[in-house]
Amino acid sequence: MFISLWDFFYGHFFRFWMKWLLRQMTGKCELQRIFDTYIGAQRTHRIENSLMYSKNKVLQEATFAAQSEVDKCVEDIMKEKNINTEKDVSFKICMKACLLQISGYKQLYLDVEGVRKRPYDSDNPQHEKLLLKLWNLLMPTKKLTARISKQWADIGFQGDDPKTDFRGMGVLGLINLVYFSENYTREAHQILSRSNHPSLGYSYAIVGINLTEMAYSLLKSEALKFHLYNFVPGAPTIEHFHQFYCYLVYEFDKFWFEEKPESIMYFNIYREKFHEKIKGLLLDYNVSLTLKI
Repeated sequence: MFISLWDFFYGHFFRFWMKWLLRQMTGKCELQRIFDTYIGAQRTHRIENSLMYSKNKVLQEATFAAQSEVDKCVEDIMKEKNINTEKDVSFKICMKACLLQISGYKQLYLDVEGVRKRPYDSDNPQHEKLLLKLWNLLMPTKKLTARISKQWADIGFQGDDPKTDFRGMGVLGLINLVYFSENYTREAHQILSRSNHPSLGYSYAIVGINLTEMAYSLLKSEALKFHLYNFVPGAPTIEHFHQFYCYLVYEFDKFWFEEKPESIMYFNIYREKFHEKIKGLLLDYNVSLTLKI
């Protein structure tokens, strides 16, 4: 109740007068003061909030601009705030960078969601080719005897036909598995080998798909903003999402063996514990979770 009242009075009264007072004292608007004071994710985050909570529709709508509209939005903002480019030469550059990150994050979610919604289709030659590529990357010395085969269990699928395991995350789960195996082949082989541990083993592919769901949920909840705002100077792409997934795969394997679960039956408990750990790291303004080998 108290927090709600504070938010109301701050948003409708206190914030307005505080901004007015600071502008009189500094000769600069809130956006300019943010650029003077903050860097990295904290800067972009504060710019985003300033625009969103502004009573000016031009500023509000800037947070929903497409990447192709960013340049015009910057010009409109400068016009609305009476910012002279000769006196503040860096404002235009900084604002464009922030808007690219803000609009880029929204577009990234749409792109990832689009891939996630595409179900794995065994009649699609591209999907089948990608699945066989995963096998060849992980088992280069072992030939797959048939498309429907118990051999799929060797890389951590549950049944004879992997397509049934992709239902939750669609083709996105497969793309992530292939991306990690192709770009971090040595590490993928090591983790696959460790996943066959007699007492601490787990299903490599199934866990990989589960971690795709974790990466997706963090993106959807906007928990990845600080990480991506620090990691990508402009608009993030699905490539950066794949890279974050690789970080999760590598770190989860380390976490699993450090925790030494009593049984695979406790997977969900340790999965959630790992999830909470990652969410905690993502709260840091300076966070940048990249795979360092």
